[in-house]
Amino acid sequence: MQRYAPYLDAVTAQAAGMRDLVLDWVGISSGSYDVDGLARMAAKLKTAFSSLGGEAEEIPLSPQAAIDSQGRHCALPLGKALRFRKRPDAPLQVFLGIHYDVVYGDHAEVSDNAVAPASAEPVAAAASGAAGTKPGVSPGIRLEGGILHASGAADAKGGLVILLKALEALEASPFAARIGWEVLLNPDEELGSPGSLPLLKEAAGRNHLGLLFEPALPDGNLVGARKGSGNFTAVVRGRAAHAGRDPHLGRNAIHALAGFIVDLDRFGKSVPGLNVNVGKVEGGGPVNRVPDMAIARFNLRARGPEDQAEAEEWLRTQATAFAKREGYSLELHGYFTSPPKPLEAGYLALLEAVAGAGKALGLDLKWHPSGGVSDGNKLASAGLPNVDTLGARGGDIHSPKEFLVLDSLAERARLTALLLMRLGSGELAWPPPRGPEGA
Repeated sequence: MQRYAPYLDAVTAQAAGMRDLVLDWVGISSGSYDVDGLARMAAKLKTAFSSLGGEAEEIPLSPQAAIDSQGRHCALPLGKALRFRKRPDAPLQVFLGIHYDVVYGDHAEVSDNAVAPASAEPVAAAASGAAGTKPGVSPGIRLEGGILHASGAADAKGGLVILLKALEALEASPFAARIGWEVLLNPDEELGSPGSLPLLKEAAGRNHLGLLFEPALPDGNLVGARKGSGNFTAVVRGRAAHAGRDPHLGRNAIHALAGFIVDLDRFGKSVPGLNVNVGKVEGGGPVNRVPDMAIARFNLRARGPEDQAEAEEWLRTQATAFAKREGYSLELHGYFTSPPKPLEAGYLALLEAVAGAGKALGLDLKWHPSGGVSDGNKLASAGLPNVDTLGARGGDIHSPKEFLVLDSLAERARLTALLLMRLGSGELAWPPPRGPEGA
């Protein structure tokens, strides 16, 4: 530990500066659909990360495929991804990433459309997904002692600060030469990373391990296994008619959709590893008219590939059943944007390496399963072992009550810096040596 101490102490000495940096960044609205706000945030990040040297890129992302409130296909513009690379020929390549979009943004002006990558392979029809950003909501910024209350403070602008300071510590040390690194900061993770997914897959193919800076669990522990997540839109079409004179000629799309939702909920309860959440319902008009269209946007969480496959098959069956009903149709858009992330051998070894670094710093780190997903799911499915909760301690994420524990900024930056320096010095081998029985 002694050889790393000066560089870790330098991180600790920057605690006030880290606080000021996160305060600056949470003051910028960067909701997932707030393209102007995302551009302002990206400019700040480009300036901050320029201190690291290396090659910097600003990468436009393809628009996000969407289903609007009229059941029509549309496309929503996304912000730009930022990529920084240094020493791409070094023997050990490390990916570091986190998003800079937030769930609550002040200036977003788009509707809560369910959306998903246009290049995705849907379960039943065209791609779509889940709404991420709540437009027009500003929960405010408040400092109370060592707690910062602000939209995106823990998820994940605190993580951006931690990533930056950890890499600065590595670069100031004599242990950097052996490590090449790639940083990807994406503007669409809260939407399921529809535009940045190709960049994540590319990165998984050229790196040996991944470190992501989603917020830690509130007690500072890490997330282990993660469920998979699928975002879907159901568009039910019926037949319009006069509600008083000709109700028998109509086919009520809202009634039919309500039956689908009840059946979906019942199905979800029958599969122990599956969670169902219907997040938004739209449709109808004047009450003297039989409505001919209704839309439900929902999210499915699957514990493993078997649960995912069962859910996908159930949805296909529903679409087929609706097609046999006179006057009705059901269009299902969507797919599992994030596959399940099981606790496999390489992933477990990396968690143990992080816990070992934590122990050296006086942290007793454990890991626990979570129903939440991150870009770590996508990296893992592409073959890259990664730990994805190296960010700040905090809580109430995805709510107006979100908070960040400011002391955790330096604490978590020291944790990642020590892990990187151990890798760079050769004290920590990666991949880890196999056991005597190949375990």
